Amino acid sequence: MNLNYHHLHYFWVVARKGSIVAAAAELRVSQPTISLQLKELERSLDRKLLERSGRSLTLTAAGHVVYSYAKEIFSLGQALVDAVEHQPAERALRLSVGIVDALPKSVVYRLLAPALRLPQPVRLICREDKGERLLEDLAARRFDVVLSDSPMGTAMQLRGYHHLLGESGVTFFATEALAERYRRGFPRSLDGAPMLLPTEHTAMRRSLNLWFESLRIHPVVVAEFDDGATMASFGRAGVGVFPAPSVVAEEVCHEHAVAVVGRSDKLRERFYAITTEAQLQHPGVAAIQQAELFS
Repeated sequence: MNLNYHHLHYFWVVARKGSIVAAAAELRVSQPTISLQLKELERSLDRKLLERSGRSLTLTAAGHVVYSYAKEIFSLGQALVDAVEHQPAERALRLSVGIVDALPKSVVYRLLAPALRLPQPVRLICREDKGERLLEDLAARRFDVVLSDSPMGTAMQLRGYHHLLGESGVTFFATEALAERYRRGFPRSLDGAPMLLPTEHTAMRRSLNLWFESLRIHPVVVAEFDDGATMASFGRAGVGVFPAPSVVAEEVCHEHAVAVVGRSDKLRERFYAITTEAQLQHPGVAAIQQAELFS
């Protein structure tokens, strides 16, 4: 199968604009010409790429895959033109990263920082989402790597590899008034304490549940959060005690004006890079995996 990039370009513009009419205006060609080019592309790929939805066109499942590649191809083409016109010293290396939304933002920065220290300039493209959706996009090669708080599960139909980047104990935080109240007798003092926790789907929540159960501690769960920053904001307001990785304890205290209630090294939060290759080829991903971060 020979791919006609002229046909692909017409498809990319139509998908971006949402209609043949708008694409014809941008490309300055007739609508029948574009329709013919699209049919030729679909015939060569043996896939339906677009379907009509009212007055506009929407991408099929196959269309989404083709569009993601087309976007990359023509973005690189524009980068080539810019490089020739402006003659930069070196083109930035593109590193596309999926980030599980439960990961603390300051931890994410620490994990990605080694890639930014490469001799070659790096252009990071980061997107947060639920782990399942990120892994689906990783399988479709929309990401170079996914950062996660858990290894890849066996339920996912993905041939992938997880690389442990580091791990940390867990620290509990609260306003100074709450911290003073619950600091004495930690961790048993947390029994009955107002608690802000990650949602059930996160690795940290599963570890916390097991830890509480092993110590026969029953906190009062006031609220649950997908986003750690939102959870910390509620903690800052005095709503309850909340956990975060010990490795960022100093930053949490400084940014949210809270105090430490107590720490547990038996509770461990681990951080992983998930890729589709065992031997890492992308220099940015290799830099992330090889860095000695924390333990």
